[in-house]
Amino acid sequence: MYATEAPATSAADGKLQLSLVLPHETIFSSSGVTQVNIAAESGDMGVLANHVASIESLKPGVVEVIENQGDSKKWFVSGGFANVHPNNSLTINAVEAYPLEAFSAEAARAGLQEAQRALSTGTEAQKAEAAVEVEVFEA
Repeated sequence: MYATEAPATSAADGKLQLSLVLPHETIFSSSGVTQVNIAAESGDMGVLANHVASIESLKPGVVEVIENQGDSKKWFVSGGFANVHPNNSLTINAVEAYPLEAFSAEAARAGLQEAQRALSTGTEAQKAEAAVEVEVFEA
């Protein structure tokens, strides 16, 4: 009559099962990783195996995935949600995510400067748009 909880993944191997899902692509699907660092609205946080269950709203920023040998992969996400499940898994749902190496630091700096200039001039609507751009470029 009642749904049963999914069996807990063994944390003996110290792995967190990560799924990073976009509407058009699955980047990680229940992949065993050591740690995931996220930019949550409540603050930056690291998620390891046996983390307390929680739901976090993600702000635009970097998701860092630390794999088995300490190798790190970084993705820029536009925002979304991270669900830490009690069965030793983490699901991240985002609208967009791109590998960090796909971005040019120089172009990001130039975009930030342009957005900061727009923030000090223009209509209220233009200033509001520029404020969002500044937040994204600073991430």
